[in-house]
Amino acid sequence: MIAAIFIVCGNSIVLTSCSKEEVTAQAKKEYFQSWNQCQALTALKEYVEDVTNPKSANFISVEDRIATFDMDGTFVGELYPTYFEYNLLEYRALDDPSYKDKAPDDVREAAQDIRDYVRKGKSLPSHFDMKHARAAAKAYAGMTIAEFDAYVKAYAALPANGFKGMTYGKSFYQPMLEVFEYLKDNNFTYYVVSGSDRFICRALVESIGIAPNRVIGMDVKFMSNKQGEEAGVNYTMGKEEYLVRTDSLLIKNLKTNKVLQISQEIGKVPVLSFGNSGGDSAMHNYCLSNSKYRTAAFMLIADDEDRDHANREKALKLGEQWREAGYNVISMKDDFKTIYGAGVEKVDFTFPAE
Repeated sequence: MIAAIFIVCGNSIVLTSCSKEEVTAQAKKEYFQSWNQCQALTALKEYVEDVTNPKSANFISVEDRIATFDMDGTFVGELYPTYFEYNLLEYRALDDPSYKDKAPDDVREAAQDIRDYVRKGKSLPSHFDMKHARAAAKAYAGMTIAEFDAYVKAYAALPANGFKGMTYGKSFYQPMLEVFEYLKDNNFTYYVVSGSDRFICRALVESIGIAPNRVIGMDVKFMSNKQGEEAGVNYTMGKEEYLVRTDSLLIKNLKTNKVLQISQEIGKVPVLSFGNSGGDSAMHNYCLSNSKYRTAAFMLIADDEDRDHANREKALKLGEQWREAGYNVISMKDDFKTIYGAGVEKVDFTFPAE
């Protein structure tokens, strides 16, 4: 049996068809199996149902349903025991036999800062995000896009320290993956907008189906392998040439830089925004400033010390701060039935002898 379905797309009505079984399957599809009933989930579903309803005064046309997501700590674990890109730099400069002996002093120093923070509990230096960004630009200079992608994925395949049954590359928050699925089925286009290196993000999110052109992150300058000192505007790349990373940092994609990059690369103000830290507040505020449409912003707090490596006291204080700012707060402890999925267990960190 074939059922006729009318789909509203902007101001147009499209007639399509599907089987009775397909209609039933769509109607019965269950979302958010990894969530508990909670304020944040209710707010998200109510928002999406409202803005996708053609009869609602808040209806948003498909082309303007733009959502932005931070990565680390928003849908990828960051407390094992710190950001993936920090762990990668620590390995690159201090452990990688192909590189460690030739690492520049400032790269090795930044990596040692991370190691001392992780293993000895020392505080990271002030403005370490920029110190790391400059060191990371140098650490991978000379790699092609393919070489760097393979390097990231090789490290991502290692077991995640502090967990049993999970690699770094599989450390996705299962409930947040369900948010992606829900938004996709409701014709939202979502972008990753991260402070981490754009090409690290691309390598990590490939497995969950996020296309490279929907990833925005920290950027370093690229150039042709034969370009030398010639400026790109004066140099014509040949067919046999290829791009390599340089040691020149272009932008660290944090705070208002996220807003600038969204404006330049997406060209539209988002209507939904998801993050987990103060580095995401500017992106949230940019979203909420969208006067054309109804908007919403969500902050995830890492308040679950039983299933993840978290600082609950700090997280709860941040939760209050985010609520006062007008953001919806997602509690990992209260709102998630599972964090990383079945078979993953939090364990103590282990480190080889130095």
